[in-house]
Amino acid sequence: MKKYAFILALAALAATPSLADNMPTNADGLTWGPAPPVLPKGAQIAVLSGDPSKDGLYVLRLKMPANYKLPAHNHPTSEYVTVISGKFHIGMGDKLDDKKGVELRAGGFGEAPAHMNHYAWASEETVVQVHGQGPFAITYVNPADDPSK
Repeated sequence: MKKYAFILALAALAATPSLADNMPTNADGLTWGPAPPVLPKGAQIAVLSGDPSKDGLYVLRLKMPANYKLPAHNHPTSEYVTVISGKFHIGMGDKLDDKKGVELRAGGFGEAPAHMNHYAWASEETVVQVHGQGPFAITYVNPADDPSK
């Protein structure tokens, strides 16, 4: 049931004018909304291209407040992240460890291969661009970390 709510939330975001019109969009023209409940509270999302809830390529942006944390998780497809602004940290492993990981700054890029456990956090307000092959799905290593439950 939670998976369907997440997919519906992403589908609703995919209907934003910047996507539906297939027109170039500047950052100040993006339509932001709350991130789906499968992500920790506090983040906002904007879909730039495609529909993350369906098969096919998608591009979205995730805006996170300072000290935002994504516990260890994985995806069925590879995830590609480019930092637009702020400081975003990515680490590989089964548990978030803020003493490990790589700090990426604006322009930085990271890849999390399919099924690889990874975690991330923002040490200041941060915007990242995420792209990949849909449908987007997330599985937390520790089910207790899933904020949708």
